[in-house]
Amino acid sequence: MTKTAVLFLAEGTEEMEFSITYDVLVRGGIKASSVYVPAEGAPASPPTGMVIASRGVKLGVDTTLADLEKQGLAEVDALIVPGGVGGANTISKSPGVLRLLKEAYDQGKIVGMICAGTLAALEAQIGLNAFQYQESNVVVAGPLVTSRGPGTTFAFALTLVEKLVGAQVRQEITPPMMLSQEHL
Repeated sequence: MTKTAVLFLAEGTEEMEFSITYDVLVRGGIKASSVYVPAEGAPASPPTGMVIASRGVKLGVDTTLADLEKQGLAEVDALIVPGGVGGANTISKSPGVLRLLKEAYDQGKIVGMICAGTLAALEAQIGLNAFQYQESNVVVAGPLVTSRGPGTTFAFALTLVEKLVGAQVRQEITPPMMLSQEHL
């Protein structure tokens, strides 16, 4: 059965953290989808079907938070929160996202957060006693996977692939991306 991952997406999300993670998951055979999280008072879906990310890049939206809340997490294996201060603030203030993150974490599903996206862990009160701060590019604490920022996104995404579909898949998809050792 194909594994699935949801990447939350809001205005101001960090492009690299979103798009590299999405791309690497797909390379790993994981069905990835973007879920739009509106700012308080904003429409439930972006009028153009696109979100303006932190550096002005337009990113496409696959579905909305309202749709994911209706669908539930039964067919979702991972929830991922990219950084970008604007997007992370919106995502971490969304009661719907916080409920889903807590539910996923409590069920042992993978919850990935990178850079400012980790604010959502604090707001959802997940993993608060499950880890100690480390000077590592990627930290795995049970189902919680965190990372530092744009420059660590490949290592973060490859760790998510390994947790979802195994080390062999990670080893198979890494060489064609021509990554230097420091990015792994």
